[in-house]
Amino acid sequence: MAKRKNNNLNMGEALQEFIKVNKLEKGIDKVDAQKAWKKLMGNGVNKYTTAVELRGSILYISLSSSVLRQELSHGNSKIIAMLNEELGKDLIKKLILR
Repeated sequence: MAKRKNNNLNMGEALQEFIKVNKLEKGIDKVDAQKAWKKLMGNGVNKYTTAVELRGSILYISLSSSVLRQELSHGNSKIIAMLNEELGKDLIKKLILR
């Protein structure tokens, strides 16, 4: 009888392989970026956030308050650093508030 190869993967490795093979990284990154924005900004900012969209390495944030948009634009680089730290990778290069 022929010996079987031991090709066992744990669940995390199997999911990572599935994501890579089916090219799902970009979609997962988009969802993760939205979750990170909501988590880091809190209820005060989220109340005025109408859309969060990641395209490439640019995160587009639509806000319903021009005053809040102006205030957040002053801390643009700090927000990018906080979001990338939350995501665990250098995913966001630019933040556009509109």
